Amino acid sequence: QGGLSLTPSRCSGVGLALCQRLLEEDGRIHLCIACRNEQKSEATRDLILATYPAAQVSTVEVDLGNLASILRAARELRCRFQRLDFVYLNAGIMPNPHVNFKALWHGLLTGKVLHMLTTAEGIMTQTDRLNGDGLQEVFATNLFGHFILVRQLQSLLCGNEKPSRLVWTSSSNARESAFSLSDYQHAKGQESYSSSKYATDLTSVVLNRKFNGQGLYSSVVCPGLVMSNMTYRILPIFLWKLLMPIMWLIRFFAKTYTLTPYNGAEAHVWLFKQKPEYLDSLVKYHSCTSGLGRCYVEPRKMDVDEDTAEKFYQKLLELEEQTLEKYHDLLD
Repeated sequence: QGGLSLTPSRCSGVGLALCQRLLEEDGRIHLCIACRNEQKSEATRDLILATYPAAQVSTVEVDLGNLASILRAARELRCRFQRLDFVYLNAGIMPNPHVNFKALWHGLLTGKVLHMLTTAEGIMTQTDRLNGDGLQEVFATNLFGHFILVRQLQSLLCGNEKPSRLVWTSSSNARESAFSLSDYQHAKGQESYSSSKYATDLTSVVLNRKFNGQGLYSSVVCPGLVMSNMTYRILPIFLWKLLMPIMWLIRFFAKTYTLTPYNGAEAHVWLFKQKPEYLDSLVKYHSCTSGLGRCYVEPRKMDVDEDTAEKFYQKLLELEEQTLEKYHDLLD
């Protein structure tokens, strides 16, 4: 009997491709799709079942940027399942992204343009705002909501006969320079996405230290540059149509230009087949695609300070205590 995989995602792009590829690997798994929109999750379920009619696919509604929604979803999942073998933490937002064309031009003149195009370092900015819980929206959705979900599902993840796995979707845009312990929600900067992804890397490192002994293992992946709804919002559609031939060409020099959601899910699926106790907790697993379209996974050491990770984890626990005080009716 296959295990149970929970996939909180936007139910499109890499999230949808991941669901399909997991069923390619093991049709016995029970796949639970977690989306913030019930209609979208049901449509995604129908799409998956059209290809895999015998698959076990269920849904749960959860908005990772809303604490009440997370707590309700976690309660429902605890009632429905006795354990979770995999939780793919893939939901993410990048509100109002802007390209700094001046920085891009400077990168072209200084020979750093390829690095900038593969990491978005220095050329991508976003505007953020507070959500209904009084948290910075990007931080809440991309990191803290996932953290609270994991904490609420701890009874399903720890102490099982087989190890349970967390697989976080990070980014090559996760940079220490965009993150600050004194402003970990990134209220004062313009690189909230990069900050939230670096915070993801830090969180995964600490979770391994805290929970490996209880059979819970955490890994971080980077899907590379994938053309998804999030990506298409960065530039007008007509510009993407003009740029696509160039991007396919760049892939001969930049292996992280995975471009398609199927390719972007390569590292997620690769981890599905690995024994977690043999993985390096300080490594990020990158989905890569060769110029000729061959998919493979490249492990790269993360630029994380373990002491900073521990301090950040303590701040997350403090924030958890503060923010969940008003939701005592949703807590067991």
